[in-house]
Amino acid sequence: MLFSIIGWLIIGLIIGGIARLLMPGRQEMGCLATALLGIGGSFVGGLIGRAIWAPRGGYYHPGFLISIVGAIILLLLWKAIRS
Repeated sequence: MLFSIIGWLIIGLIIGGIARLLMPGRQEMGCLATALLGIGGSFVGGLIGRAIWAPRGGYYHPGFLISIVGAIILLLLWKAIRS
């Protein structure tokens, strides 16, 4: 259980970091917020992927790229709320 949580944080940090690198401008976030951004991005990417590729209610596991897209969407929402 502990290792899966640590794994989520590490993968979330990688996905969130890539999303932050792809977005122009400065985002004031720490490491934990970046990891949570990546985890949330995977969730949003999974919802988008499920709506597009598994419309019959099947399970869809988000891939790396769709997770980054989801994280970018969350980052855009974060910037809109903060400004």
